[in-house]
Amino acid sequence: MNRNILIIVAIVAIAFVGFNSIYIVDEGQQTILTQFGEPIGETKTEAGLYFKTPFIQKVRYFDKRILKWDGDPNEIPTNDKKYIWVDTTARWRIRDPLLFLQRMSSISRATLRLNDLVNGAVRDFVTKNDLAEIVRSSDWNESFSSTTEQTATQKKVKVGRDRFSQLVLNNVEVVARDFGIEILDVLVKRVNYTQQVREKVYSRMISERQRIATQKRSEGEAKKAEILGDMERQLKKITSEAYKASQTIRGTADGKATAIYGKAYNKDPEFYAFFTTLQSYEATLKENTKLVIQADSEFYKYMKEIK
Repeated sequence: MNRNILIIVAIVAIAFVGFNSIYIVDEGQQTILTQFGEPIGETKTEAGLYFKTPFIQKVRYFDKRILKWDGDPNEIPTNDKKYIWVDTTARWRIRDPLLFLQRMSSISRATLRLNDLVNGAVRDFVTKNDLAEIVRSSDWNESFSSTTEQTATQKKVKVGRDRFSQLVLNNVEVVARDFGIEILDVLVKRVNYTQQVREKVYSRMISERQRIATQKRSEGEAKKAEILGDMERQLKKITSEAYKASQTIRGTADGKATAIYGKAYNKDPEFYAFFTTLQSYEATLKENTKLVIQADSEFYKYMKEIK
């Protein structure tokens, strides 16, 4: 009985020692062995099964993948005294696990260090440059602006938003290497005005748009007056030409009518006089019409004959 117990204890002890003698490195991991707190051996970066001295040696695991750093928005004054909120992010990875273990020890401590590095570099750049260098791209030119304000076109962009990120990266990556960290890129997620500056900017934008709108309306009214004037001029010209043509036609027709009347009168003057008198009767005498004329009037001549 005692012998069986000893065998079982021995098997458990061997299994326990064997279990503590091996360790597994997964994909995306890298490890360093430490003995009494001091790193020993080489860094294991390949996935697989490895051995160590049980109980004496310990395994420190570090991430081999690309990690994300996301800072808090900071209120920073620019060189031209405009207060803005700058929100940045970065991608980084552990480049040297041994150096990282010796200098940083953990991801949380590395994150705190990155806060100081990146935020400090961003603040340093923003305070030394005007707002235009941060919000505009390096290839910006005057043709991109819809405003006609002189202040908007006086300063040309020397650095720009795209090179801003590169300059911040250049400043922090050299220091980060001393901690076993490789910073891949630094990006500006958002740049925004503070509330006080935002109100001033909005007011200036509204004033500028109102000025442009007034200018466009004035130009439109001038164009409208020009079009109406041209239309009135053409209308008068057309009306004048039409009146001239109508008078010419009417004069020609009156001349022909007079000639016809003259010929008719010469053929039978008495009939012509009778016909014209009948036309006068038709135009003058209406229902319930009363005439007071002299008996020897020419107008009454044919009436007397009819009677």
